[in-house]
Amino acid sequence: MKKIIFTLIILSSFNLFSQVNEEDASNFLESYFSPLGESLGAGLNNGWYNTAKPHKLAGFDITLTLNTVTIPNSDLNFNPNDVPNFSSSSSSTPTLLGSGNGADINYNGLNFSMPNQTIEKSIVPVPMLNAGVGLIKETEIDIRYVPTYNYKLGFAGKGSIGLWGIGLKHDILQWIPIIGDAIPINLSVQMGHTNLNTKFDIEANGAKQNVDLDIQATTVNIIASKKILMLTAHAGLGYNSSTTKFNSSTAFSIGDINNAIDFNIPLDIKFESHNEFRANIGLRFNLSLITLQANHTFSKYPVTTLGCGISIR
Repeated sequence: MKKIIFTLIILSSFNLFSQVNEEDASNFLESYFSPLGESLGAGLNNGWYNTAKPHKLAGFDITLTLNTVTIPNSDLNFNPNDVPNFSSSSSSTPTLLGSGNGADINYNGLNFSMPNQTIEKSIVPVPMLNAGVGLIKETEIDIRYVPTYNYKLGFAGKGSIGLWGIGLKHDILQWIPIIGDAIPINLSVQMGHTNLNTKFDIEANGAKQNVDLDIQATTVNIIASKKILMLTAHAGLGYNSSTTKFNSSTAFSIGDINNAIDFNIPLDIKFESHNEFRANIGLRFNLSLITLQANHTFSKYPVTTLGCGISIR
């Protein structure tokens, strides 16, 4: 995660735009940054469950998961000519997650160059700590939380990052007594919302620059599971939604590093929401109080989740 954030900071110290209206700047920034927000959103929407059976009253679990997001090739670069009012002799330049030579781009007579990027980020890891507690009526409430903490990124500057989320899982077969009793599986509806915020306070060309990236991710799923001895197999169908907000309250340094121009319009951009259906399959292995899990989500941004935890009742 820090490597991705570091790349974002380095970019802001190089090339953006001068004398660009907010709408054009928003469109260009979205083309470059949105794959990061969407991939993180996909990761945040995973790791919520490893069984369809809610905890019994006062039962609980604490689970650490690693959600590994695979970035599609189409999100590693973008065509600057597809962004209104921007043009280039090149039809491809790397997004924040891609690698390769940056394109030379023209905007209303201003020429600037995107940075050359040597590291491709085709996989984005999203670690998560989750806890669930059983309530009445076969209902479980789930929470995830990482307190805001500060970090330093060498000469580039400093920042902070924090995360929270809340979810709910509810057994639906209990409301269909005859059919529910006859079906030898657990079937639940699950929903969850996660918010990740990271802020940066950096120096570039002698000026302090502030960046705020806020990602909100929501998922709703129907989950079925079946336990046989120590193994629980589960499958889910659902819907993911994620939104990224990009905010900068101060000027950016624009153009190449030897000919930088201040871009003084504060930016408060809400990127287009990313919405998609998803399917998920997985296994959980129970060993006394210890649980081990592995599952995979099929979507535009495929996610493989591995996890371990403690579960009671």
